[in-house]
Amino acid sequence: MRNIKNIFQKEFRAYFSSPVAYIFIISFLCVTNWLFFRTFFLMNQSSLRPFFSFLPWIFLFLAPAITMRSWSEEKKLGTIEILMTLPVKDYEIVTGKFLSGFVFIVLTICLTFPLPATVMMLGNPDPGPIWGGYAGAFLLGGAYVAIGLFASSLTDNQIISFLVAILICFTFLIVGEGFVLSNVPHTLVPVFSYLGLGAHFQSIGRGVIDSRDIVYYFSVIGFFLFLNQISVENRKWK
Repeated sequence: MRNIKNIFQKEFRAYFSSPVAYIFIISFLCVTNWLFFRTFFLMNQSSLRPFFSFLPWIFLFLAPAITMRSWSEEKKLGTIEILMTLPVKDYEIVTGKFLSGFVFIVLTICLTFPLPATVMMLGNPDPGPIWGGYAGAFLLGGAYVAIGLFASSLTDNQIISFLVAILICFTFLIVGEGFVLSNVPHTLVPVFSYLGLGAHFQSIGRGVIDSRDIVYYFSVIGFFLFLNQISVENRKWK
C-alpha cells in the first residue's frame, strides 16, 4: 500500500505542476455550465438530466487528455526504465497511476455540485436521479481513465495515445445504443446492450443502483488495468 500511495501522490502532484490541469478543469466547468444553463430555463424543469446526458461525451475527450501522458511521457523521456528498476510491483505502479487519474476526475466532477444546489433552490427535483447520476459519473470516469491508461501504455506518442483512447471509449460508449442494436443480429443484442458504457450510465442515472451496473463498471476497470499491467510486463521482458 505504501508504494501505491507514493506513486499516487507523485502522479497526482504532476497534474498540478503545470497549468494543464487547471486548463482542463476550467474548460470542463465552462463547457458543462454553458451547455446546462443554455437549455435549463427554456425547459422550465428542475432536473439535471441534460447535464448527465452530455457528460459521457465530454468525458470522452477529458479522460484521454488526462491519461495520455501517464505512460507515453515516461517512455519518451526514458524515465520508465528507472521506474521499472525501483522495488515496486507492476500492479502497484498501474494502480497508483489509475488512482491519481480517477481522483482527478472525481475532483473535477465534484466542482459541478453548484449545479444541483441551484436546481434544488429553484425547484423540488427528485434527489434519486441526481445522486444516481453522480455515482454513475464517478464510475464512468473510472472506466474512461482505465481505458486511457491502457492506451497510453501502448505508445510513446501522446497524440496517438489520446486518439486510441478516444476510439476505444467511443466504441464502448455507443455499442449499447439503439441505433447500433438495431443493426446487429438479434442473438447478439443482449451482449452488445450489456457492453455499452452509456447504457449502464443511463441506468444508474435513473436513480436505481443496480448491482449489475456496478459489477459491469468494476469489470471494465479491472479488465483494462489488467491489460495495462500486461503491457508493462511485456516491456520489462523485452
